[in-house]
Amino acid sequence: MSSLHRPQHQLVGTLYRDHRSWLLAWLKRNVACPHRAEDLSQDTFTRLLGREQLTEPREPRAFLVQVAKGLLFDYFRRAALEQAYLTELMLIPEAEQPSLEEQQLILDDLKAIDRLLGKLSSKARAAFLYSRLDGMAHAEIADKLGVSVPRVRQYLAQGMRQCYVALYGEPT
Repeated sequence: MSSLHRPQHQLVGTLYRDHRSWLLAWLKRNVACPHRAEDLSQDTFTRLLGREQLTEPREPRAFLVQVAKGLLFDYFRRAALEQAYLTELMLIPEAEQPSLEEQQLILDDLKAIDRLLGKLSSKARAAFLYSRLDGMAHAEIADKLGVSVPRVRQYLAQGMRQCYVALYGEPT
């Protein structure tokens, strides 16, 4: 069966035809830039096309908003990450700043790390960030998260693995 005739692709086509204009209007009300709203609208349907299984939603607009909100969250998180990086970069003396190409490579790596850390459980992600960004000790993190110190170590190992994968790919 051709990929264009797979049932989920037909469903996405129907959702696109029937609800794209409405979704775009919703996004334009929630995003300052109309071009970003357009991109997010297209990304919503692209994400649906990438799913292995897709069943017809009872409430198509609510379903599309849920997918679009996830993309919006990702967009704002990446924008905040980029802004934090640029702010830190401004603190480095101009003579020591990386080249524009190096800056872009670093930013791409940060985005990849952020994307992969997003795949961790909320506690594993929090433990990793408390350790790496706040410099908290394992016992402090355990108390804060309500878990054992060995569990914190597991969380940190998961975070380190995700960083390794983001930077170097899957270990062989």
